[in-house]
Amino acid sequence: MNDYLVRGMTMDGFVKVVAIRSTNLVRRGAEIQKTTPNATAAFGRSLTAASMMGNMQKVDNGSMTLQIRGGGPIGTITVVSDPEGNVRGCVTEPNVPLVEKFPGKLDVGATVGTDGALTVIRDLQMKEPYIGQVPLVSGEIGDDVTAYFAQSEQTPTACALGVLVDTDCSVKVAGGYLVQLLPGAPDEVIDAVEKGIQRAGAVTKMLEAGLTPEEILGQVCGDLGVVFMETTEVSYRCYCSRERVTSALISLGREELTQIAQEGKAFPVECQFCDTVYEFTPEEVQRLLKKI
Repeated sequence: MNDYLVRGMTMDGFVKVVAIRSTNLVRRGAEIQKTTPNATAAFGRSLTAASMMGNMQKVDNGSMTLQIRGGGPIGTITVVSDPEGNVRGCVTEPNVPLVEKFPGKLDVGATVGTDGALTVIRDLQMKEPYIGQVPLVSGEIGDDVTAYFAQSEQTPTACALGVLVDTDCSVKVAGGYLVQLLPGAPDEVIDAVEKGIQRAGAVTKMLEAGLTPEEILGQVCGDLGVVFMETTEVSYRCYCSRERVTSALISLGREELTQIAQEGKAFPVECQFCDTVYEFTPEEVQRLLKKI
């Protein structure tokens, strides 16, 4: 079953909502980065959040980068989303130790840390990108995304994310939702949303029970009702190419390329976001030197 996200609004027009099933894309990301369970959970939550945030942006040819650096053993998490919600990403240290809050519950906050910040870079196809940054609240990702919207974009938001790692270290389910109050939302709507979030409970339990993104939002919004406006399939997608890698090699400069050429053997370049390896022969490196 393909991953997808849905966007909508409550029937009264006061709450904007989006939900996603991201199981396959999180599996693919974990496979590429070769993450251990705690890193899989942290990286997976970041991919899930970035997919929803990127889709909400809706700027042709734009992108949204989510970077989380909290001082924990995973180092830096970097995730990039396109306007549809397709994502790619990497982590500094994929092999982190197992830390649990209690048996069966991974401690994502301990893996990410809280001594740092969450940074959002929005490429809106303008002269300069928009950059927003907030201190990390818990390192659990969902809380930190909630804080980002409240502090940097002044939008009251609830973000819930979940990645369930199975006993064989594979990703069993993954997904999440974002709920945002629009200006003028009355107290009774706010109360209804808060009660709905409590009633719905953990995202992973809903996904494990087979609930779709539409049904998850139905649980959260309850009697407010939801009008769904868009459904979009999403995946783990990298946009690397040999042309882009060639440009990156040229940017290394004459001195470093000369050293590579003098070694007289093929020079492999692996994309940090996917498992594609581009190999350049000594002759190809020499041709790049001539271009410089």
